[in-house]
Amino acid sequence: MARKYNRDLILNGNINKAILSIAVPIVINSFIQTMYNLTDTFWLGKIGTNPMAAITLVSPVQNIIMNFGSGITAAGAILVSQYIGAKEDKQAKSMTNHIFVCSMLFSIICASLCFIATPNIITWLKAEGDIYRFSKTYLQTVVLDMPFLFMINIFAGVNQAQGDTVRPMLLNFLGVAINLILDPLFLVVFNWGVFGAAFATLLAKVPCAIIALILLSSKKNAVRLELKGFHFEKEKIRSIIKIGLPTAIGGSTMQFGFLLMSKNVYKYGAFATAAYGIGNKINGLISLPSNGIGSATSTIVGQNIGAKQYDRAKQGYRKAMHMAVCFLFVGGLILSRPFIARPIVSIFSDDAEVIRMATEFLSLMAICCWTNGIYNSTMGLFQGSGHTMVTMAVDATRLWVFRFMTLFVCEKVLHMGVSSIWYSVVVSNALSSLILYILYRTNIWRKEAIKIKRSAEPAA
Repeated sequence: MARKYNRDLILNGNINKAILSIAVPIVINSFIQTMYNLTDTFWLGKIGTNPMAAITLVSPVQNIIMNFGSGITAAGAILVSQYIGAKEDKQAKSMTNHIFVCSMLFSIICASLCFIATPNIITWLKAEGDIYRFSKTYLQTVVLDMPFLFMINIFAGVNQAQGDTVRPMLLNFLGVAINLILDPLFLVVFNWGVFGAAFATLLAKVPCAIIALILLSSKKNAVRLELKGFHFEKEKIRSIIKIGLPTAIGGSTMQFGFLLMSKNVYKYGAFATAAYGIGNKINGLISLPSNGIGSATSTIVGQNIGAKQYDRAKQGYRKAMHMAVCFLFVGGLILSRPFIARPIVSIFSDDAEVIRMATEFLSLMAICCWTNGIYNSTMGLFQGSGHTMVTMAVDATRLWVFRFMTLFVCEKVLHMGVSSIWYSVVVSNALSSLILYILYRTNIWRKEAIKIKRSAEPAA
């Protein structure tokens, strides 16, 4: 009943209420997910700088794999939302089955390969001594949670496509509650160090994944997981590849760029690497509303395009962008003040040099973070309309052209040292936002990217 109300609200109701009803639980959900990493960062910061630097160094490796695999679930969520907008619930259910099978196969294969390849990856990153040992332990443990994480993501994607973002939020709240208990238990009481942090994160996802599977298979849902008699359909596989592959390539390429950025930061030492990780995590918190609004934009645009309501899709995007930009401008202005940024940074480290660097990084990012409001909402517009080739190109350009170009100029020409890292992040984000907005103005998002077979249409 709630999902039918959500569909009616998205397609016909108050657009501001639709954005907020979807975005607010996503923001809370994203905050809860961020708490997994922040909890690790907090407790590892109490152990020392090297464990924190090790996690910062290898986290992009895990993210590369997860972002590639998330292309499958992202494509499925886009397609499910458009089927729902077109009132084709049977096709939406079939797509859910395809997402589940493809995602589970991918996660199991990739987790196995990454576990085996971890020593070579860390050697390539030039890690030595304790940082090598900590990085290897953390990565080999945390990649084992991929099948569970993907199950949770499938549940969240399918529910979000229907406008239901509350149940995924509650599920993740359970996971972070477990993690908040296990982290101090494993790190402080059992003194398991980096392994304890990774193992706590892994164990916290297991019950959540089981619950997600049960709920997603419930016969109470019109769009549910039902594998009995399942067989692959070429048309749906083609749609997943067409929409998901660009998302996968864009996301993983971007994360590989982050990996190289971590490598560039590491050459300035463990203090800089720890500061980079702390600054990114804290800045990520203030960007959560923008990310949530971007996800809400994708759902609203997807359903309205499925219903062929292009003007309403545009209206939803414009209102979402204005909300995100206003929030980030005010929040960033506050967080950019050093007397506010420094105490927040100090929560995660006791080292004076790490605190100094992280405060400088956070202050600079915060004052410019309003551009993320344009970036996230416009990415949501193109993803919801199925134009993931655009998002792939912008994601890749943001890292591989703008960020590394700015880094080169700041390091080699202006000789700005470690501050080159901070400025490369800010400049690349701003330029990418500008390009996305220009692309929106061309109206290419209105062109049909996905052919939705409707019941009234004859089969091809």
